[in-house]
Amino acid sequence: MITTSSALALLAAYLIGSIPTAVWLGKFFYGVDVREHGSGNAGATNTFRVLGKKAGIPVLLIDILKGFGAVSLVMLAGDYKVQTNDFVEMQIALGVAAVLGHIFPVYVGFRGGKGIATLFGVILAVHPMACLAASSVFLLVFLTTNYVSLGSISAGIAFPFIITLFFRDSALPSMVLFSALVAVLILITHQKNIERLLKKQESKIRLLKKKEKPVVEQETGI
Repeated sequence: MITTSSALALLAAYLIGSIPTAVWLGKFFYGVDVREHGSGNAGATNTFRVLGKKAGIPVLLIDILKGFGAVSLVMLAGDYKVQTNDFVEMQIALGVAAVLGHIFPVYVGFRGGKGIATLFGVILAVHPMACLAASSVFLLVFLTTNYVSLGSISAGIAFPFIITLFFRDSALPSMVLFSALVAVLILITHQKNIERLLKKQESKIRLLKKKEKPVVEQETGI
């Protein structure tokens, strides 16, 4: 049953998720809307690609905090007993609201990013150990291939297997369902990336080599 407090918490979670970190940081400090460059997404990966590490790192961290902070609103959403199925379901609902906010941000015309960093923050808050395992998959694939998208896709697909194989004794039904939805969401939001990967046209991001000039510098000569 949706109470007034839970409805307000869900609204707050959506508004927190809607904070367009990449757009606001890019416009305020660089005079650039990252959605007009690179992949066109308002997320951390495109910020790294367009504006470089100095902009990308803060965007990444803040977007993760958006997801984590939104889930933390569960304490204000009602009188839930910790680690019960109802508690986890509300955590997940708050997290989903934040991710939807990131993808469809009310503050900037509902044009956001893919929500991966925010989703990471959500999973970190809901199930830290499973998040650590999925992050290991991401890092392994990313550092091997230099494809952020492939790392995200691999981690997303691995997540439900991690939950059901390694945490099945403690995983609540709502968590199992959520893990499956995460995999589906990541596949949907990365459809274009999958097409580019198959055509070998996907952009790489190399952290271990000297970074090339940001896209905006290459385009404008700044």
